[in-house]
Amino acid sequence: MTTALITGANKGLGFETARRLVAEGHTVYLASRDADRGRRAADQLGARAIQLDVTDDASVQAAAKAIEADGGLDILINNAGVEGRDADNNVIGPAEVTGDDMLRTFDTNVFGVVRVLHAFLPLLRRSAAPVVVNVSSGLGSLTAVSTANTPTHAYPGVAYPASKAAVNMITVQYAKAFPAMRINAVEPGFTKTDLNGNTGVQTVEQGAEIIVRMALVPTDGPTGTYSSAAGPIPW
Repeated sequence: MTTALITGANKGLGFETARRLVAEGHTVYLASRDADRGRRAADQLGARAIQLDVTDDASVQAAAKAIEADGGLDILINNAGVEGRDADNNVIGPAEVTGDDMLRTFDTNVFGVVRVLHAFLPLLRRSAAPVVVNVSSGLGSLTAVSTANTPTHAYPGVAYPASKAAVNMITVQYAKAFPAMRINAVEPGFTKTDLNGNTGVQTVEQGAEIIVRMALVPTDGPTGTYSSAAGPIPW
């Protein structure tokens, strides 16, 4: 069995992914920005709680040192994310979005992925079967967002789709740089979570399916791909 780290895992898709991996016998580090919430969530599942704020270098480095001391890492799931909404919980559109809005969203969704990858790459490179899953979105597909009369085309926000498009590029570049690893981006689908005010159209069980599938991809499996449970997604 392998050892996995899931960021932003005290609730939603991260929590469900942790539940599934623990149930299959894997060791799971359930990472959460809030240590108390993470501990409560981990206790529910039989996972290992670890404090990790993807926007804080010291927090990320401390988590990497702790996991290294415990034996290492095989699977990294970059799940932590924010959407980019205003104080009234409305998606911020092109007329209102500011540079600060973009920075806040990118700090978690993009820079956070890079911070975590940078810190954990040495551990992953020691694994016999290293895997990275970057949780993206269908909104990160330029093709999908450009296709008229689709839900993705109708989405009004700027920061979130832009951040997920960046995550897709990060996925491709890291996959090319580390061919011994399986590094893929996934689209869970529009899932009911706090991220979208529980307005999604599917359950976390359905959304986590592709995350778990790609987390357990074999050493000869795909890398540098972008897919949903239904199959590949156009970039």
